[in-house]
Amino acid sequence: MKTSLKWMVLPFCVCLAVPASAHRAWLLPSSTVLSDTGSWITVDAAVSDTLFYFDHNAMRLEGVGSDGPRGERGPRRADAPAAGAAGAPPPGPRAEGAGGPPAQGPAAGGPRRQMPRQAIAITAPDGSSVKPQNGAVGRFRSTFDIPIDKVGTYKLAVVGGGLTASYMLNGERKRWRGTAETFKTDIPADAKDVKVTQQQRRLETFVTAGKPSKDVFKPTGKGLELDPVTHPNDLFAGEAAKFRLLIDGKPAAGARVTVVPGGIRYRDAINEIKATSGDDGIVSITWPEPGMYWMEAVVEDDKAEVPDAKRRASYAATLEVMKP
Repeated sequence: MKTSLKWMVLPFCVCLAVPASAHRAWLLPSSTVLSDTGSWITVDAAVSDTLFYFDHNAMRLEGVGSDGPRGERGPRRADAPAAGAAGAPPPGPRAEGAGGPPAQGPAAGGPRRQMPRQAIAITAPDGSSVKPQNGAVGRFRSTFDIPIDKVGTYKLAVVGGGLTASYMLNGERKRWRGTAETFKTDIPADAKDVKVTQQQRRLETFVTAGKPSKDVFKPTGKGLELDPVTHPNDLFAGEAAKFRLLIDGKPAAGARVTVVPGGIRYRDAINEIKATSGDDGIVSITWPEPGMYWMEAVVEDDKAEVPDAKRRASYAATLEVMKP
C-alpha cells in the first residue's frame, strides 16, 4: 500500500473501531433530598447517549403531556404513504436485508419512529399513588411535577417488558416484537430457527422529604428489583453503599452491575464502575465523588414466560451522591 493511501485509510479504520454510544433511559428529579414537606420537584424523563443530557428521545409516559393531534414528532415526507394506504409497509414481522436489521431511525426528512407510552407509578411514603402534574412532552425529554406533601421516601418507577424474536421463513430472517400472549399466534407454525428473548425492565428514582423511609421498597416478586441495605437517598462520596438485588423476590446472585457518573459530555472517559453481586444478591459501590449517577443491573437466565426462551431482566436507577 502506498504511504499516502495508507494514511487515508487509517482514520477510517479507527472510526470503525470506536463502539457506538449506548442509549440509556433515565428519570432525573430536580431534588432527591428535601428538608421537609410543602414543596414540589420537577422530573425529566429521557433516553440519551450522554448522561444526563438531552440528545436522543423523550421518554413518553402515560399521563404526561400530549403528542399533538397526529402523534408525530415532525412532518411526514410528502411522498411517504399514510399508514394503511397503498404502498405503505404492512404491519407485522419485518424482514432483514443483506445489510442486517432494518433501520430504526427516520428516513431523511420523515418522522422519527415513535415508541409507545410507558406507565409510570409514583408511590408516596404511605403507599398511596401520586399523579404527575403539569406534564409536557418535548423533542428530547418529557417533564412533569410532583407535590411533596408527606414525610418519607417517594418512589418513581417505570416498569415494562415484552418478547422479541427472530426466525427464518421462506429463506428470510424476520424479526418480531410482542407479548407472551401474541407470541402463540403471531409466529408462523413453519418458522425455523426461532430465537426468543423476554425483556423485563425496571427504571426507578427516589425522593425523600425529612426522615428516609423504606416502605416503598417492598418487592413485587417479579423481575429484577432493588432491596437496599443503604438507603438510596443516603449516599455520600468516599463511602461504600450496599444494595441487595432480587430476581423474582430471591437474591440475584451474579448480577452484572454498571455505575456511570453523569457529565459524560464533559470528559473523555466514561469512568464506569463495574461490580457483580454476591450469592446474597448484595453489591457494594464506593462513590468516587458527589453528583448524579446512573446504576444498571442485569440478570440473564432461562426463566422466561415462554418455553425455550432466554430472559434478560434489567434494573436501572438514578441516584444522587452528596458531599460528606
